[in-house]
Amino acid sequence: MEYTSGASSWREVLHRALAGLVPRRLGRARSGWSIVVPLIAIAAGLLFTTSATTANGTSLREDRRPQLAQLIEDRRERVEQSDKRRAALLADVEAQTEALAGSDAPIAEQRKRADASREAAGFTALRGPGLTVELDDAPRLGDTNRPGNPSNDDLVVHQSDVQAVVNALWAGGAEAMSIMDVRVISTSAVRCVGNTLLLHGRVYSPPFKITAIGDPAELRAALSASDGVRLFRDAVEHYGLGYRETVEGSVTVPAYDGSSTLNSAEVPHE
Repeated sequence: MEYTSGASSWREVLHRALAGLVPRRLGRARSGWSIVVPLIAIAAGLLFTTSATTANGTSLREDRRPQLAQLIEDRRERVEQSDKRRAALLADVEAQTEALAGSDAPIAEQRKRADASREAAGFTALRGPGLTVELDDAPRLGDTNRPGNPSNDDLVVHQSDVQAVVNALWAGGAEAMSIMDVRVISTSAVRCVGNTLLLHGRVYSPPFKITAIGDPAELRAALSASDGVRLFRDAVEHYGLGYRETVEGSVTVPAYDGSSTLNSAEVPHE
């Protein structure tokens, strides 16, 4: 069927509708259908015209998922290109600073101060014993297989769950930490978008792996003492979510390689 729009199509629809309203023979009573059918024709004409105007020459039922997937892929490539350019610029700045430090005493002194704080700030990789915790969504099963008739929110890892593990590991004396092999520093923020994790501008899907360097016994004790972690473990038993602790004899936490620029800062009051 070909859709048309404009004044000509409307005139044709109205002409047919009015023609149907006029009785063919004078003195003959009009039946109900002689009124209903023209009204249906008017409604159909209005629907067809609206559809043609909305479509604007395209299919209304066109699947736009391929375009969305392509858009995501294009943005991902742009982010990777920006990361490569940033890394090249940082290397250039480092090389020029190194060259100036050899002949400029103030620059050499500031560089020495910065190097002394790099490890504490998370800008150097660390290796040592520690603990890895993995959090995962529950497998997709029918509601009849789960007690308590849980909702979808009950079956996924939330931001509060990841934050509870991170806070417990810090409280247990963690010296360094990474989430999904990305270094966590003082300015890192754990955020969830749906059932995905947003960290330093990148999105990660479960299972979420959190690695901390420190005394494994103290780290495990801190996890056991955390109310938030205890609630997640209860959900593991009831709804089948995933939780696993792995003691690491020797594990590497990578250096932070993102931006260290602060948007705002405040000196704490003593």
